[in-house]
Amino acid sequence: MPTQLSVNLNAIAMLRNRRDLPWPDVADFGRIALDAGASGLTVHPRPDQRHIRFSDLPVLRALIDDQFPDAEFNIEGYPTEDFLALCEATEPEQVTLVPDDPSQATSDHGWDFEKHRDFLKTVVARLKRSGMRVSLFADGDGNAERVRLAKETGADRIELYTGPYGGCFDDPERAAKEIELLGKTADAALALGLGVNAGHDLTVANLPALVKRIPRLAEVSIGHGLTADALEYGMAETVRRFRKACGQTI
Repeated sequence: MPTQLSVNLNAIAMLRNRRDLPWPDVADFGRIALDAGASGLTVHPRPDQRHIRFSDLPVLRALIDDQFPDAEFNIEGYPTEDFLALCEATEPEQVTLVPDDPSQATSDHGWDFEKHRDFLKTVVARLKRSGMRVSLFADGDGNAERVRLAKETGADRIELYTGPYGGCFDDPERAAKEIELLGKTADAALALGLGVNAGHDLTVANLPALVKRIPRLAEVSIGHGLTADALEYGMAETVRRFRKACGQTI
C-alpha cells in the first residue's frame, strides 16, 4: 500500500491566530486537503494554543466523521493529563506522542525510551484502552536497541523524526547518509512488528527517496513544507503533488 499523507494544519492555524478573525478557516483547509485525497489530518494542540486551539478539535472531528469517514484524525503532543483528556474526548484514530517541552517552537527530537519506558507504557496502555492507535516520536539514527525499547512500551508505531534529513536540502552526500540511518531504524522497527510513520521538514523534493528506501512507510505527516507550497500552488494541487511524491497514483 502506498505511503499515506496526513496534512498537518498547525501552520494554517498559526496564520489564523495572527488576527482576531476566523480566517483562514482551519476546517475549510482540512476539507480541501481531504477532498484532494489526503488520508487524514494532523494537529498538535500545544498548551498555549499558539496554533491549533482546543476548540478546533471537535470541529475537525466532526468534519471527518460527517464528510470523510474513511479519513483519520491524528493528534500529536506531549502526554500531560490535559492532553490525554483532550484525546479521550476527541477520539482520534491515532495519537502521536512527542517528548516536547511546552516552550519548544517545534518537535526536534525523539523519545529517550530507556528513561521514559515505564511512563510511556502507562500512557500507551491508557490510550489503547480507548481504541486509539499510538505512535511514538523516535530519532532515526539507526539505533536498533532504541527501537526495541520503543516496542516494549506497547506502541503500535514509531514516527521517524526526519528533521536532520530535511535539513540536508543543499547537501546530497549528507542526505544520503541521513536517509540510510532512517532506513535502518525503519528496518529494525518493521522487523519487530512496529509500523513506521515519518515527519518533519519533508518536501515534494525529498519524499521520493525516503519512500524508496522505506517502501513500507505507512504515513507521513507534513505541515510546514506543504503549507509553504500551498501559497504557490493552492492547497488542493499541493496535496496532489505530495501524494505523487509519496508514490500514490493520482
